[in-house]
Amino acid sequence: MQIQAACRYVVEVRASIERIPQIRRILAAHLRYWRLESHIVPVCRAVDELIGNVVRHVPGDKTCVVELRRTGRRLTVSVADSGRALPRLTSSCPPRGGLAAVVLLSDSWGTCATATGKVIWFSRRVKRAERTPLTSPAPGSPAPETRPLPAAVPARQGPGTAPGALSGAL
Repeated sequence: MQIQAACRYVVEVRASIERIPQIRRILAAHLRYWRLESHIVPVCRAVDELIGNVVRHVPGDKTCVVELRRTGRRLTVSVADSGRALPRLTSSCPPRGGLAAVVLLSDSWGTCATATGKVIWFSRRVKRAERTPLTSPAPGSPAPETRPLPAAVPARQGPGTAPGALSGAL
């Protein structure tokens, strides 16, 4: 029996329209490393929408935390920010963007209020990869024995927080 290790990547970024292409490249590199190339376009498009919503709708501090998590046959992506207002799915035919676009690009999605703001997440089913790394170093990093330890954003679980959601990491 082969047990697949979970892959996780977390990055804290200052949300701005100018940073979206950089964030897209970072996420695409990790998805390529995890051999999830077919998910690059939909995941990056959905994250673009969520970060764009942070830029447009979150007052004050525009810092957000983006998390990729692969567990078994599911890829879950979340964006946590300091905005208190939970998004609403509005009916627009055809969907123009925002949360409606995220819904179309994912298998499931949701929102969760946290002590410091909110988390919006979505997930996609993935096929089993031929090889899943036991750890998830940054793509293009040197061999493990010479790689410096990354500065990680701590993920804290609080009561009432959905599994895999970030709480209070802003």
